Amino acid sequence: MSTLNIRPVQERDLDRCFAIETVSYSGDEAASKEKILKRINTYPEGFTVLENEREIIGFINAGATHQVELSDEEFKELIGHDPAGTQIVIMSVVIHPDYQRQGMAAKLMDDFIARMKAMGKTEIYLICQTELILMYEKFGYQDLGPSNSDHGGLSWHEMSLHL
Repeated sequence: MSTLNIRPVQERDLDRCFAIETVSYSGDEAASKEKILKRINTYPEGFTVLENEREIIGFINAGATHQVELSDEEFKELIGHDPAGTQIVIMSVVIHPDYQRQGMAAKLMDDFIARMKAMGKTEIYLICQTELILMYEKFGYQDLGPSNSDHGGLSWHEMSLHL
């Protein structure tokens, strides 16, 4: 069993995070390298990576706000982000395909939720594909129904977790 570590992102993690994003998400669904760099530099408190002794294997990144609009594509570039905001919007929860279905997303999400609670945040929001609803419900997220977002040309569900 490999040793796992969850830690805040650092700028030197950019290339690996971008590689994981592009191999894990299809087409327009994946964030550009520039967007990931902006997320690292703008709100590192909302960006955590999961690594084993060899490499980063996954990450979560998010922004904070006072008013959530999940279909707002500009927020993915952190336009409207306010680090003092009590509501968190997750933009990516991603585990490299080589490490999926091994409980890694659960380890990362449990840590992320605990970090957000410790920071005094009150709610976490995300959008996900239909097949992931049950996974997020295991963490206590509630399905708010279909989203108006057409990010990446796909259909999404909005979910929230009250902290």
